[in-house]
Amino acid sequence: MATTQQNSGALYNALTAGSKIIGTIVTDSDMRVDGTIEGDVKCQGKLVVGEKGFIHGNVECQNADVMGKIDGKLDVKGSLALRATSNLVGDISTSTLMVEPNALFNGSCTMGEKE
Repeated sequence: MATTQQNSGALYNALTAGSKIIGTIVTDSDMRVDGTIEGDVKCQGKLVVGEKGFIHGNVECQNADVMGKIDGKLDVKGSLALRATSNLVGDISTSTLMVEPNALFNGSCTMGEKE
């Protein structure tokens, strides 16, 4: 996993395509996943799951933008965007949900303000 600096100067973590992590990931900053994670993810910032990204485990984050696959419970305190290429199998808890046409979602969804 690499830590990268964006143009704005903010740091984020990235797991590149072809990489695999088995275990729990905890991060205080934003994170992008283009590889595979077998385990839970706890992200204090925004989580981006790229088209080739796959998370098999439970996810907790502030905001999420999903283009890849998640198999597990997803708890998002802010906004969740399921893009056209996303495939989510599991229950969602979020404040705001945006679903693009062709996104796949199998599970239940609970929406409302989070503390």
